[in-house]
Amino acid sequence: MRKMIFCLMAMMGVLTLSAQGSVYDFTVKDDAGYESRDQITTIEADMQMEVNPVLSSIMTRTSIRQYTNEPVSKTDIETMIRAGMAAPTAVNKQPWHFVAVTNKEKLAELAGRRGMIKQAGVAIVVCGNLDKAMQGKAQDYWIQDCSAATENILLAAHALGLGAVWTGCYPMDDRVAEVSKVLKLPETIVPLCVIAIGHPAEQPTPKDKWKSENVSYNEFGGKAE
Repeated sequence: MRKMIFCLMAMMGVLTLSAQGSVYDFTVKDDAGYESRDQITTIEADMQMEVNPVLSSIMTRTSIRQYTNEPVSKTDIETMIRAGMAAPTAVNKQPWHFVAVTNKEKLAELAGRRGMIKQAGVAIVVCGNLDKAMQGKAQDYWIQDCSAATENILLAAHALGLGAVWTGCYPMDDRVAEVSKVLKLPETIVPLCVIAIGHPAEQPTPKDKWKSENVSYNEFGGKAE
């Protein structure tokens, strides 16, 4: 529907599109023929989401909690973990460790009250490795690093046609202890989260989370120039 609207606007001479590589520029003309960039901001952003595969993947990813019985291949598991390891990391410390769980009995143990893990094809447990983390107060940067890795894994799963959901562990002591016991983690390996992944058995509609009131320019509460 959105693409149809853009085509009609272009045919009417209201919308002009130009492309340089994969970057699209948009211009809207009012009744008097004057261009208005302010009016096109939302349309431009929407259209970029449509034509750019990376942005489209980000915007269409959503949490999937129900999976089929089809197994997740070793190739896909490695691809997702490679994507996780491609995440940014403070001072390139890479303070993480990933545990891929495919054994059904182990998945059931890991699930606890989180039923989606039990039926997943694989659970990737993203952990912080405190032996590789920075020291002092900067040690907590492992949380940010591992969170970035987690989002990369979620996006990779979506790009591969899989479904995934992020379930939290750290900083809840009981969850950390439970996961650490099941996976026999040493004290210096701290589970940040468990990502349940599988072939989707549901297709929920992605949520549009854009809210302009949550954005400021140049200072808190500042408007775009």
